[in-house]
Amino acid sequence: MTQTPFMPLDWQQSELAAGLHCYRSGRFFDAHEHWEDAWRARQGPEKRFLQALIQIAVAMHHFQQGNRRGAASLLARALRRLEEFPAACCGIDAEQLRTSLLAWQEALEQPAAVAPLPPFIR
Repeated sequence: MTQTPFMPLDWQQSELAAGLHCYRSGRFFDAHEHWEDAWRARQGPEKRFLQALIQIAVAMHHFQQGNRRGAASLLARALRRLEEFPAACCGIDAEQLRTSLLAWQEALEQPAAVAPLPPFIR
């Protein structure tokens, strides 16, 4: 089986950089908006990868708003989407991100548990 090559994404410029800055600043809705603009301009696997990041940002926004169920649902969808990607993809450590998402899923299953820090995208 031949693996599709992934185009590197430039996280230092444009909507990708703006979204990453917003995400890391805890402004998850804004991150989603920036990444959605970048997502519209992509095709193929890079578009699917960005969609997973958008889902993570929206999940964190839901969590901030007290919607644990919505956050859990979106994190599960993002995790399923990320399964198709290699450990490092599009300039992101996808394996570390998947591990972080699993920890979040576990925390959200426990109503009294304190959720870990937002999944770090690096």
